[in-house]
Order: sequence, then C-alpha cells, then structure tokens
Amino acid sequence: MKTKKFLLAVLVVLILIIVVASFEVMAQPPGLPSTPSQAPIDGGLGLLAAAGGAYALKKLKKRKRDGEDF
Repeated sequence: MKTKKFLLAVLVVLILIIVVASFEVMAQPPGLPSTPSQAPIDGGLGLLAAAGGAYALKKLKKRKRDGEDF
C-alpha cells in the first residue's frame, strides 16, 4: 500500500513539474523582437537559375532529337 501512495505522489509531482515547465517554455519575452538582419541575394542564386535553365534546355534538345512528344 505504501508503494502505491509513493507512486501516486511521484506521479503528481511529475505532472506538476511538466505543467510549470510548459508555462515557462511558452512564456514570451517582454517587448517586440528586433528587426532581422537582411541577407543579400548575390550571384549564387543567379548561377543556380542559369544552371537550371541550361539543364532544361539540354533535356528539351534531347527530346527533340529523339522524337519524343511532351
């Protein structure tokens, strides 16, 4: 009987800890957040777009050469 009471007490304590911790985790800091730093979009994105276009052109030429329909 003592072990059942002990386990019940441990369970109640764990539930209380989880409830209190969830309130602490969800608490928001005071004030508004600062503006995010801006990241420039440089030549990397342009190179990626050019490579994708070249790949698509290559695939279209191959389809045309092989006589496949779209």
